[in-house]
Amino acid sequence: MRTLLSIAIALMVSTGAAVASDAPPSPKGVKNIVIVPGAFVDASGWRVIHDILVHKGYSVTVEQPRVETLADDIDLTRELIRRQDGPVLLVGHSYGGAVITVAGNRDKVKGLVYVSALEPSEGESVSQLLGSMPAPSNDVVATRDDHLYVEPSKFAADFAGDLTRNRTDFMAVSQPFATKAAFDAMVSAAAWRTKPTWAVVTTEDHVLNPDLQRWMYKRAGSKVTEVKASHLGYISQPELIAKVIEDAATSVH
Repeated sequence: MRTLLSIAIALMVSTGAAVASDAPPSPKGVKNIVIVPGAFVDASGWRVIHDILVHKGYSVTVEQPRVETLADDIDLTRELIRRQDGPVLLVGHSYGGAVITVAGNRDKVKGLVYVSALEPSEGESVSQLLGSMPAPSNDVVATRDDHLYVEPSKFAADFAGDLTRNRTDFMAVSQPFATKAAFDAMVSAAAWRTKPTWAVVTTEDHVLNPDLQRWMYKRAGSKVTEVKASHLGYISQPELIAKVIEDAATSVH
């Protein structure tokens, strides 16, 4: 009996050691990453990037912005920053770029990554920047109460020409609405003035003009990577964009 018990204990110890050895190593730099998606899509599109980064030892939080008011989304991001155990890297996509631009003004935030995202300065709004260099498409429709959505029949071509149609068809009919007020709200501060920034230009983007992306990122002094992808490049090219995020996280402390 004692022999059997000794064998069982030895197996438990060896199994525990194997599990421990399979745990991802603690990454260098910042380990906490908070991702703020854009409008008209839900946060689930970031699942693959989330999994890539978690597998490498990062702690990843993906926000679901309400896009009712910019102030509310900034407050939500600040709350998620507060919950992190240690320094934070913020990642913003599209409208989410405006959110992290303001929310990033916290000592805990060590850097920002803009993925085909708006990177406004003080006194600028999402609407103002989008209008300064219009994109090829303009298929956002307003409801009578000033909510906004993308015309479903145009969603695939506008947002994600490099994704399968069955996927974009579902995204089109399940899209969350945004508000005109959120897009028109002026940014009160720009964290990129004092924080290191990285940016991804999606060169096949029909929603956010690639030239506008380049102009904003040059103005902010961001380290730029260009990816041949649609506005939803984080879905079609997740490995490339995860690598940009990882490079940013390892570069800041």
